[in-house]
Amino acid sequence: QVQLVESGGGSVQPGGSLRLSCAASRSFNVMGWYCQSPGKERELVAMFVGGNNIRYADSVKGRFTISRDKAQTTVSLQMNSMKHEETAVYFCKDESGPLNYWGQGTKVTVSS
Repeated sequence: QVQLVESGGGSVQPGGSLRLSCAASRSFNVMGWYCQSPGKERELVAMFVGGNNIRYADSVKGRFTISRDKAQTTVSLQMNSMKHEETAVYFCKDESGPLNYWGQGTKVTVSS
């Protein structure tokens, strides 16, 4: 069982920044962030897809940056120039093994 603990959610004004972090109980090579807005399906935001390869949702390219520590046990998401429609619960997901694991989610509210 992999444990994922997210932190860093909160409220921010449109145009502002937040940084999310997810600490994993094991090292990973395929891991990333998803978000789920009310009434919508969970969708990819950004993720490491193996090696140093990264995938971003088109809507966040140039504004969000995913990073990880050298031990590859913590993945972070720097979110800049945030938009109202990015209000959601953000989840980290570990897809490194045969089973996928989700964190509990951290709520992000973008509002003036």
